[in-house]
Amino acid sequence: MPSGLSRDEAWSLLTEWVESESLRRHCLAVEASMRAYARRNAADEELWGVVGLLHDMDYERYPDLGTGHPRMAIAELERRDIDPVIVRAIASHADFMEVSRDSPLEQTLYAVDELSGFVVACAFVRPQGIHGMTPKSVKKKLRTPSFAAAVNREEVTQGAELLGVDFDEHIAIVIAALEERAGELGLDGAPA
Repeated sequence: MPSGLSRDEAWSLLTEWVESESLRRHCLAVEASMRAYARRNAADEELWGVVGLLHDMDYERYPDLGTGHPRMAIAELERRDIDPVIVRAIASHADFMEVSRDSPLEQTLYAVDELSGFVVACAFVRPQGIHGMTPKSVKKKLRTPSFAAAVNREEVTQGAELLGVDFDEHIAIVIAALEERAGELGLDGAPA
C-alpha cells in the first residue's frame, strides 16, 4: 500500500538529494507557502508541506528539463511506493510534463513555486529582509525584468488566477508564510 512521508522523512530525502543551500532554501520556502495555503483551505498541512519540500528534489542532480527534472524525483518516489497524490502533484508543477493540475494541492504548488522564489530574492536585497515587505514592492520588482530574471513572471500571475485569488492577496499570503520562517530561510535582513 502506498504511503505518505512525514516531514522528517521528506527533509531527510531532500538533504540526501540536494546539497545546494540555495535549492534547499527554495524548497523550504515553497514548503512554507504550501503549508500556509493548506491551513487556509483546511487541507492536510503535512501532505501539502511534503509536496512543497520535495518538488525540486532532483533538480540539482538532473537539471535537464527534457530528460531529468522532475522525472527522476517521480521515479524515486514511485520506487519508494510513496502516495501517488504526492507524485502526481510534483509531476504537475512542471508545464512541460503536461500533467493537468486538477486538485487544489496541484494548483497551489504551481501557484507558489515561482512566487516563493521571487519573494526570497526580493527579501535578500532589502536591508530589513522580508520584514515589512508589501505586495506593492514585490509587484514593482516583478516589473523589472533584470531582477531575478530566471523567475517566470507569467507563471507568477497565472498561479494566482488558477487559484482564483486576488494577486495582491496571493503575494501577501506568500510573504506572511515566509516571514513566519524568516530565521530558518535567512530572510531577516542585515544585522542592525
